[in-house]
Amino acid sequence: MFTLADNHEIGKELRVTVVDALKDMIENNERIVTLDADLGGASKWTDIAKKSPEHFINVGIAESNMVGVAAGLSLTGYIPFIHTFGPFATRRVLDQIYLSGAYAENTLNIYGSDPGFTAGHNGGTHTTWEDIALLRSIPEVVICDAADEVQMDWIIKEFAKLKGIHYVRGNRKGVKNIYAPGATFKIGKGNLLREGQDYLIVAAGQLVAEALEVAEALEESGISTEVIDMFTIKPLDKTLLNERFIGKKAVITIENHSITGGLGSAVAEVLADNGLAIPLTRIGVVERFGQVGTPSFLQEEFGLTTPKILERLKSL
Repeated sequence: MFTLADNHEIGKELRVTVVDALKDMIENNERIVTLDADLGGASKWTDIAKKSPEHFINVGIAESNMVGVAAGLSLTGYIPFIHTFGPFATRRVLDQIYLSGAYAENTLNIYGSDPGFTAGHNGGTHTTWEDIALLRSIPEVVICDAADEVQMDWIIKEFAKLKGIHYVRGNRKGVKNIYAPGATFKIGKGNLLREGQDYLIVAAGQLVAEALEVAEALEESGISTEVIDMFTIKPLDKTLLNERFIGKKAVITIENHSITGGLGSAVAEVLADNGLAIPLTRIGVVERFGQVGTPSFLQEEFGLTTPKILERLKSL
């Protein structure tokens, strides 16, 4: 289903990937409509407005209303895709997603951009360390964290085929390539990227690249390390986890999110539910708010770079 990229160079901007996917689908499906909360320039969804103005609605800085409009469009047979920054696509509109979306059995496809440290200079008000945790609490919601442009393209196109509430988080800018062009995936199935005998790393989103780097560094120290890209955080691939837990000395989760309620919590639940006494180290953000800085500075500040992760793992 997939092969890995030949290199981990920075690929196409994910916002461009999303727009290109939507424009392609609009050409073949008149039911697709896109909505943005006055961020068309930042998201490049204005390119959709120029090419297919009847398929784009700018609701203004009114995110809750955007979800309501999208739910209404779903009721009348349309397939809505909505975008805004991660905290405004989840935390600010949680009640609307819950009631107008999930409870009413409507379809909402949500792209929450610039999660975690990628919020950059937009600062703490625009930083979301909790979007996955919030949406995991809603029944039947699908939650994805895109590792690269190939995966993001596939996710957007797959969402258009499904009914229900679907959320994908991802940087607006370019991230390191993980997968070769043409790779395909399956919602609810993790991807085993690297086999190993000692440690198991479970990562998601753009930190999959760091997970592979960490595994390579550990290998040089004589520690055989396995890596899973758990790009679908809900529904979680419990079958794959239980298979790969066998024989491992430790499990490590890496996420651009709070360790509360995110990928690390989901993996911890699987370990606990199965009564497995395998040490778990959750690498993410602990009891902190976002702050202003470049994404590279913030990634370092919150301990999510390869060297910082390796330093943390010395305790193992």
